[in-house]
Amino acid sequence: MYKVNKPFSLLIAFWVVLLCFSFSELQISPRLQKKIDAAIYSTYGIETFQLKRIAIRSDLKDTIPLTLNGDSLFKIIQDTDLVGYLYLGEAPSMKRMFDYIVMFNPDLIIKKSKVLIYREDYGQQIGSQRWLKQFIGLSPTDVPLYAENIDAISGATISASNMTKAVANVLKSVAILEEKKLLP
Repeated sequence: MYKVNKPFSLLIAFWVVLLCFSFSELQISPRLQKKIDAAIYSTYGIETFQLKRIAIRSDLKDTIPLTLNGDSLFKIIQDTDLVGYLYLGEAPSMKRMFDYIVMFNPDLIIKKSKVLIYREDYGQQIGSQRWLKQFIGLSPTDVPLYAENIDAISGATISASNMTKAVANVLKSVAILEEKKLLP
């Protein structure tokens, strides 16, 4: 009969528990967090705030276009006041993913979108506020379409198209959450 070493089995149990908890919540890198903080400051003009994750009910996860698992949608709170909402996402460029945010007013109108970290040599034009300002003012009832109501970018077709699709999915997801009265 094989005898298990008790300290060894406790060590394995600890690592299993740690591994389970490490996947339960999105970990934002310090570099990305600094960029998010700077974007909130420049958009809302506030230095002190809290980001509170918005949990999405599991029964809605199949109806929402984004993989909103409560790790990517936040309320921006200053003191006890709702300042707005923030969605943190990733979208594909030609070969890699880029990080972006979409920030909303409390009434769910896009206040700003921003590419935070772009990891390719080509297509960086999508990070320009001149192009991104096309999303400002869109609401959950709007549908941004690349090369139709959102300008195309020569040399950044894949990234710009995917950013447009990402914002469209964020708006569609917010519309569903608003309809279900899940956005406080």
